[in-house]
Amino acid sequence: MSDFLLASVHHLIVFGIASVLAAELALMRPAAMSPHTVRLLGRFDAVYGALAMAILGVGFARVWFGARGPDFYLHNPMFWAKIGAFLVVGLVSIRPTLRILAWQKVLKADAAFVPAVQEIGAVRRQLLIEIHVFALIPIFAAAMARGIGF
Repeated sequence: MSDFLLASVHHLIVFGIASVLAAELALMRPAAMSPHTVRLLGRFDAVYGALAMAILGVGFARVWFGARGPDFYLHNPMFWAKIGAFLVVGLVSIRPTLRILAWQKVLKADAAFVPAVQEIGAVRRQLLIEIHVFALIPIFAAAMARGIGF
């Protein structure tokens, strides 16, 4: 039963991360940008960070306490590909997070602040990279679950 619960929570968190990334991408457009949007992006990015930490905790709990055990995961190159993709997503997400935090700081001083179109475009490109690499994670997970690479 604990494996079922861990797997269920793991999947729900992954869907949450995908949803937050999609929401951030939808908001990260010059036409949609406003002071309210900057505040909203900050909230979404905070949720994204919390979900990323949660997925690490739950994911590694699955490795150590799940039905398959650590030998299944730790010796499977698809597991490490999945971890690598997650790491790349995390690294790519640093720049958008820093930009959003900087925008919020400026917004506190200037209630009418809206980021420059070029900055919005640059952050949007980073989000697109995140989303594309993030899409590899369930592919590696499906391969791993089917014993590919084991």
